[in-house]
Amino acid sequence: MTAADSTQRQGRPLLEWLLEKYADTPKKRAKQWILAGRVSVNGVVIRQPNAIIPDPSGTLELLDRNATALDCGPDGWQIHPRVAILYLDAALAVVNKGPGLLSVPAEPEDLSALGILADFLSGKLRARDRGVAGRSLPPAYRQLEPLPVHRLDQYTSGVFCMAMNPAARQRLIDQLKVHSMKREYVAYVEGRPPQANGTWRNWLKLSADELRQFVVSDAGAKAANAEASEAVTHYEKIAEFPLAGSRQVVTKLRLRLETGRKHQIRAQAAHAGLPLVGDRTYHPKYHGDAPKAARIEFPRQALHAEVLSLDHPDKPDTRMTWTAALPKDLRQLEAALRSGRA
Repeated sequence: MTAADSTQRQGRPLLEWLLEKYADTPKKRAKQWILAGRVSVNGVVIRQPNAIIPDPSGTLELLDRNATALDCGPDGWQIHPRVAILYLDAALAVVNKGPGLLSVPAEPEDLSALGILADFLSGKLRARDRGVAGRSLPPAYRQLEPLPVHRLDQYTSGVFCMAMNPAARQRLIDQLKVHSMKREYVAYVEGRPPQANGTWRNWLKLSADELRQFVVSDAGAKAANAEASEAVTHYEKIAEFPLAGSRQVVTKLRLRLETGRKHQIRAQAAHAGLPLVGDRTYHPKYHGDAPKAARIEFPRQALHAEVLSLDHPDKPDTRMTWTAALPKDLRQLEAALRSGRA
């Protein structure tokens, strides 16, 4: 194999492929094309000039100024300290939300991921990381308005989607109803599940103030009629961390939602005897009268929406998947657990 063949197979920066195709174009202008979202490979816009890709073999295209899709890579386009865009087109937005931020506003004045994206699209907010994703948003996106589809709890981090028009919103909601939208989470829970893999099936009833879910029996669910909803969560054990000076453990779980009730994972995990580290609502160790010495100090529920997979609302035959890496606070928590310092 020649050196040239090896380079083709291993890949080269997108900017190099673009300059090879448009040899008369100045390097600075080619880079601007990429940053502005005007270069696509195999139908997907890539906004990172140094992204390493294999030989595009004729699939590299220079789009007009109204690019139809922005794929911002695994790290996303950071438009706010707690919001990064992972994907955006005329029908769908996928974002990675930091902990402590509402997904959608409860009141009009609330700061939320949806509101931040709306402000960014309208030009009221400028991207923080302009070097990676470009100096400006293509004009075609300025008229888009994000609409809620599902949400994450305020103190849960990770990936979720929004619709960019009413028709797309309904198609995404329909996927939630038939459970074809796949959502996977990572959680750190106190205790050890009885099996490495399993399923939680419970009836949940929301409190009158809608701030807490209660697990009710089958009989209780029948008595509650429409006020009780079935919740189904599949779990898989990833790792186990013994706590120093005790027989207790913290278990890292991967959880896949089949249904999507409010506080579903948190309520079901606590009911199973595996409350989430840091959960102020469902973990008794974090209630006001509990001794602080007994708890693992962590400022929120240790829960992260890691994977989202769905059918594109405008392209039913196109399955798309996004992954959001663990945020800094959960990486630090796991490091402390591994070292016995938690």
